[in-house]
Amino acid sequence: MTPEAPPGTRCGIDTVEIPRIEKLLRATPPEDLDKLFSAQELADAGAGAGRIGSLAARFAAKEACCKLFPRETALGHIGPADFSVRSDGYGAPHIEASPAARVAMNRAFVSDIRLSLTHTENSASAVAVAEKRKFNPPWFGKLVYHLLPLRRGVVLKNLRRVFGEVLEEPEIAQLAQGYYGHFVRCLTEFFLRKRSIRIEGMETAAAALAQGKGMLLLTGHFGNWEVATVDGIRQFTEFKGLFHFVRKPLKPEFFNRFVTWRFHQAGFGTIPSRGSLDAILELLGKGQIVVFIYDQHATQRDGVPADFLGSPANTFRSLPIIAMSTGAPVVPATSWREPDGTHVLRFEEPVSVVEHEKTEEAVRLTATAFNKALEEALLRHPEQWIWMHQRWKEIFPPKRKRKKKPKTSA
Repeated sequence: MTPEAPPGTRCGIDTVEIPRIEKLLRATPPEDLDKLFSAQELADAGAGAGRIGSLAARFAAKEACCKLFPRETALGHIGPADFSVRSDGYGAPHIEASPAARVAMNRAFVSDIRLSLTHTENSASAVAVAEKRKFNPPWFGKLVYHLLPLRRGVVLKNLRRVFGEVLEEPEIAQLAQGYYGHFVRCLTEFFLRKRSIRIEGMETAAAALAQGKGMLLLTGHFGNWEVATVDGIRQFTEFKGLFHFVRKPLKPEFFNRFVTWRFHQAGFGTIPSRGSLDAILELLGKGQIVVFIYDQHATQRDGVPADFLGSPANTFRSLPIIAMSTGAPVVPATSWREPDGTHVLRFEEPVSVVEHEKTEEAVRLTATAFNKALEEALLRHPEQWIWMHQRWKEIFPPKRKRKKKPKTSA
């Protein structure tokens, strides 16, 4: 039975010939089968007469899932192997997505993929239906959106740029309301005494720091970053005094003083964003941690154009250059707020710099890789990012100096 799909829902359909899959399986060495099917898929298919038909239906399901995300499939970001089919206790098929596939699903606002599989003696077919993520902005987010629309034009413009192809205008508005609700929560959380914090991946950060080259922490305005960082790292006394934040002054000034005071009270250092290269290199040489908030617009002088969420954005060149010259590991860190109010601070696996014979291209490719790590974090909880920031300002080419014409004598 084919799952019912509401109007506008993405749907992928694929059919394969069973003899083709049988030939493919015979030509594939057993040790390479995991490139086609997961261990669970091979186990679920069994070893009986229906094995080939079962695997053929699963292969069709993988292809059907790829058709749900044509852009990512065409660019090579995902492929059939990024989707595997498992059966539940009642034999119903379900999709398990790889991290790359989950990024594609998050970008398309897909929460889950429903499947219907069938096969005959000669062919197998699959239908994949994408379930859209539901929006439920809080009442105070709706209130601020309508009555106190701080930079609402910028927020909506940014959201349309990123999600305009997958969301309708009412959904864009709901996402904006969710963002304003998050913004209100961030302001109130600064003054709460009791906050629940969960740390994930601290062993990853510790392993990177153990290399002895210091550590560059790559992050952005995710969740309530200041609260999660200050309260979270405080749980690990062995890291006290090791964190140093490269940051611009916040506005208004009283808020900047308050945030700086909280950082210093927690044992964190702060570094001005300009003229601090020597200080950063010295800290890394001492095996300490330098934190870069990397999701803001860089000026023409400080930045390099790099893709961010599908559009070019001027991105700071300083972090790639420092990473390339020092060899310090670059560890992404993100935070978000769970529905129950718990803040999560997660450290991800390090991102490698990209080598290229041209230094400027290496900087651009590395900046793009860093942006990609931030994208993956942002897309998990898109309402908890700073959409009122003008991340995609126009990138103007450097002005050429006009040559003065030589004076001619009369």
